[in-house]
Amino acid sequence: MKLLVRTLTGAAYVALMVFATVFRPWTLLALIVLLALLAVWEFARITSERFVVEHASRRSAETIALVLLSLTAVALPVAMYAVCRSADINAVLAFVPYLLVVMLTFVVELYARRADPLGNLGRMALAQVYVVLPLSLLSVLAFAPLQTAERPFWALPLAVYVLLWLNDSGAYLVGSWLGRHKLFPRISPGKTWEGAVGGAVVSLAAAVGLAHYFPFMPLWRWLGLALVVVLFGTWGDLVESLIKRTLGLKDSGKLLPGHGGILDRIDSMLLAVPAAVVYLCL
Repeated sequence: MKLLVRTLTGAAYVALMVFATVFRPWTLLALIVLLALLAVWEFARITSERFVVEHASRRSAETIALVLLSLTAVALPVAMYAVCRSADINAVLAFVPYLLVVMLTFVVELYARRADPLGNLGRMALAQVYVVLPLSLLSVLAFAPLQTAERPFWALPLAVYVLLWLNDSGAYLVGSWLGRHKLFPRISPGKTWEGAVGGAVVSLAAAVGLAHYFPFMPLWRWLGLALVVVLFGTWGDLVESLIKRTLGLKDSGKLLPGHGGILDRIDSMLLAVPAAVVYLCL
């Protein structure tokens, strides 16, 4: 039963990701905003301070911080989308709401009267850098030129998803079958070097197929993208495992039955997407 629930949840997740990415540019933006909102709420929940229920001022401060963080999860993706889709320099003005929210975050902390203001500001900043910014960069993959010829807007975001999913699947299957040597036992005891290599081989094979069906980049560039995505995707998975282990958690949440939280599903993307942007820009 658990395997069935996990399979159905995974299939629904993949279907939503693919449909929202390829249907229209605005559905891709909606997907980015939805993922950012869900992920920052989850991140805020698992990293927030434990506080006494009767302290109403503390509850109010937590609520205000979460609202501000949610606003950044909307404002930054929208700004990135607007700039990447427009050649007009005035599109940079789309970042004004995001900048105002960031400044307001510091001002509000003056009045929150909490014992650990630096810790709260640090969590807010980390959520933006770790979650919101990487997801916003999907717009760069979709709409920025990135030194390529004409291509479908969804090609690069979808390619990154596919490379990550195949890497995860290949690593799991090969690791379950041949895994002997632990990759990072201090953080994730289940990962093995054999699995990591198997996942990388599957992703490189997929890159050959992508080069055939999407010839706007040569084969060597697709192979390089696959290597970058695999390496940083694996590190992204380990970083989230480090966060959960530090907090004493098995999963980041229960939003996706059989899979845990949304951060458990997008953890590899959070480093792979920025790395892909840097690779393609260079």
